[in-house]
Amino acid sequence: MMEVQDLSFSYRCGREILRDISFSAPTGSCLAVLGNNGAGKSTLLKCFSHLLRPRSGRVLVDGEDLVAMSFAQAARTVALVSQSAQPSRLTVYDAVLLGRRPYLKWDFTAADRSLAEEALSALGLEEMALRYVDQLSGGEQQKVQLARALVQQPRVLLLDEPTSSLDLRGQYEVLSLVKRLCRERDITAVVVIHDLNLALRFCDRFLLLHGGTVYAHGDASVVSPRAIREVYGMEAAVRQVDGVPMVVPALA
Repeated sequence: MMEVQDLSFSYRCGREILRDISFSAPTGSCLAVLGNNGAGKSTLLKCFSHLLRPRSGRVLVDGEDLVAMSFAQAARTVALVSQSAQPSRLTVYDAVLLGRRPYLKWDFTAADRSLAEEALSALGLEEMALRYVDQLSGGEQQKVQLARALVQQPRVLLLDEPTSSLDLRGQYEVLSLVKRLCRERDITAVVVIHDLNLALRFCDRFLLLHGGTVYAHGDASVVSPRAIREVYGMEAAVRQVDGVPMVVPALA
């Protein structure tokens, strides 16, 4: 269980980005963080991953305060998958194995290597293990990032626009994997995403940010025509297609 209590963040110049953010996300769930540009979505993830320090508030993961943890403790609790992989001249195997760095003492152990091999298998990357990351497609690189995150054995998985550079098939593959892995491994996923229809298809909890604060939080019902109008400034209908809610923007 992840619980965020009254989290606020401001830059040193005094500019307030986040104000009194509170929400919860159950273990095994996938939470979509929604909102227009500048709403504070990516800043929120940076506060969770120790890239930024909140001005106030608490982030509890199974009752432990993430904000008070050391960098090493935080790296064993949360894993961040950025919006686009940085191609490197590492092999896929070595890139995934680096996810064990938060646990490293002298050298990678047999147990570390076993976890890396397990993650490669879980994401169907075994045959690519000895290929270089910079030789892979965008979707394959995102899977490598996911595998490395899983090797960290996190309780919370943070994803910052993980589908932004992927084609339609890649988007569905990556988000399907995230949803399945969260349920199988009791991980809470927090996904910053712009595509409302992808969010509605693959996520089960929703956090709408507007003006640096929480507009709404809950199940799919919070993504309503009124919310879309007030958060995004546009008219849209929400319709069911084969049992899945779909946002249909009004014609201009």
